[in-house]
Amino acid sequence: MVLTSRRTATASRADRIARGKAARSAAPRSSHAGFTRERGRPAPLDLLAQQDATRVPELLPIRYGRMSVSPFTYYRGAALPMASDLSGTPVSGLRVQACGDAHLMNFGVFASPERKLVFDINDFDETLPGPWEWDVKRLAASLEIAGRHNGFTPRQCRGVVIGTVEQYRTAMRGFTDRTALDVWYAHADVEQVKALYADRLRGNRRRRMLEKNMASAVAHDNLGALRRFTSKAGGRVHIEPDPPIVLPLEALERDYSEVGEVRERLEEIVQDYRATLEPERRVLLDRYRLVDLALKVVGVGSVGTRCWIILMLGNDDRDPLFLQAKEASASVLEQFAGVSHYDNAGQRVVVGQRLMQTVSDIFLGWIHVTGFDDRPRDFYLRQLRDWKGSANVESMDPRDLRTYGMLCAWTLARAHARTGDGIAIGAYLGSGDTFDRAIAEFTRDYADQNEKDYAALSEAIRTGAVMAELGK
Repeated sequence: MVLTSRRTATASRADRIARGKAARSAAPRSSHAGFTRERGRPAPLDLLAQQDATRVPELLPIRYGRMSVSPFTYYRGAALPMASDLSGTPVSGLRVQACGDAHLMNFGVFASPERKLVFDINDFDETLPGPWEWDVKRLAASLEIAGRHNGFTPRQCRGVVIGTVEQYRTAMRGFTDRTALDVWYAHADVEQVKALYADRLRGNRRRRMLEKNMASAVAHDNLGALRRFTSKAGGRVHIEPDPPIVLPLEALERDYSEVGEVRERLEEIVQDYRATLEPERRVLLDRYRLVDLALKVVGVGSVGTRCWIILMLGNDDRDPLFLQAKEASASVLEQFAGVSHYDNAGQRVVVGQRLMQTVSDIFLGWIHVTGFDDRPRDFYLRQLRDWKGSANVESMDPRDLRTYGMLCAWTLARAHARTGDGIAIGAYLGSGDTFDRAIAEFTRDYADQNEKDYAALSEAIRTGAVMAELGK
């Protein structure tokens, strides 16, 4: 595990500061500037093809179709190629629980157990102990690429990145002055976010847009999912087919006696998952009965992994609980940062999420099952929708994107301070802007490389070497 070691916890503050400053000798802050892909690195398309080997073949064209929309959508799906690239870049040797895929679209709002909207990282498929720098570079590069996608000038893109990295640095140094419990409890609920960034939300239009986005997130609940994904026939609520994005069990199996057997097995799977929940949450889960199951396509980089949505009902047809069971495999970081301590990849995701988030879904759990294809697979489960919402990045101007990047950076710094030696990292970063400027140069070069990689995917699609369709 990556929680700050007992040795670190018992070291004096002065020793931890000295450790951080000493790391500058191994990896000077200016050494993070620039990027050139090392000779001999695997081609990005070859790395993506490695992942294809374990995914649902029929869904792969949708994956590449979504990645082919723009350099920005390509970047979202290229976590493994970037992990390969980052493994050749300088690191300080200070490790944290890394997100592994900390691009700006993997942050958003969701409901806390106390039913407040909070802002946090919301995707942990690739989480693993690793260098904190890799998360910062993944986030910063995503902002440069998003800025280019929105038509920003190079100077505007640089301003967005500099502001974001500066916020990470100052937030990390700020956390060093707080107690361990203060850092652990720190979070950004929506009211705090609005108060903190109110002076940056110029004009009533932006404030109204924020309020609209928050209201939209609250509407993304279980009842909303019931309206969107289900219909009623013969007195029975069931998940409505929407091929190829949503495929209920009956749409996958022609032998209806086999469907019955699968449903029985599913009941056993839910019970296995139940055992990973806290006792009081098992009591709540027991109030619901399993009703239906469907395969669902999600995300960009995740397309092709097996993702099931499970409909459960409580008191009546207006008391739904939608769970999402998402396949988990080895993190993209494992080839470069070391193998996970957990045999179950679903448990790796859940533990990493609980470490990095201040509050997590009450139904977060994991299972290991023999799949419907008789192959062993790991899954993690959570609610499909629980007031979840994400930012509309394409509508942002440079000021908006910089503000949003700063919020993501504060959130990432808090997660890293929770799970690593924040005092040492803060000392490494220092009070000057050397690191900020270095990362701005890195993101400029990496965005250039990303455009070349996107062009290679587009050419592969054009020649038929890669099959792609946009789907829905």
